[in-house]
Amino acid sequence: MTSTFPHARTPKLGYDTRQVEEFLEVARRAFDGTPRAGDPSVTAERIRLTAFGMQKGGYSTSHVDAALERLEDAFAARERQIAARLHGDEAWLREARTTAQVVANRLARADGERFERVNPLVLGYHVKDVDAFGDRLSRYFADGWPIGVDDVRTVTFRSQRGGYRESQVDLVLDAVVDVMLAVR
Repeated sequence: MTSTFPHARTPKLGYDTRQVEEFLEVARRAFDGTPRAGDPSVTAERIRLTAFGMQKGGYSTSHVDAALERLEDAFAARERQIAARLHGDEAWLREARTTAQVVANRLARADGERFERVNPLVLGYHVKDVDAFGDRLSRYFADGWPIGVDDVRTVTFRSQRGGYRESQVDLVLDAVVDVMLAVR
């Protein structure tokens, strides 16, 4: 039996092989334009937000994550082409600029105040880590400072009690990825 990806070495955890295979099959059909009744819609955003269960000896997480990033890029490029055909390149870029401005406005807030904070007894993202990365993103939007989409996709932050609300930071990072993919 062949495997789509290398497996994690036992007893390490990897992604649930069945879930990965099922998702990739649905994505393949969606990309080919042959979805089955009951298949969920697959978009670049959906790919970015996909999560799999873990199992001992499952698929290597780094290999699957890299494949998902390539798949997201392919879907984003196709979505851009479709939107450009339907609404024109200018409409697509206008939407990307609007999103970029919303993100830039969020990142222009003072350090320690860019995102909502969680209760002091709850763990959130480390404020200084997020603010430092936010400064890099601000330079990207304002001055074209070099930063890659993979830098945004793979950024990690330490935890901190009373830190920034993770879901809010993650939404902004997702918006940054959307903008970066839109202007490629």
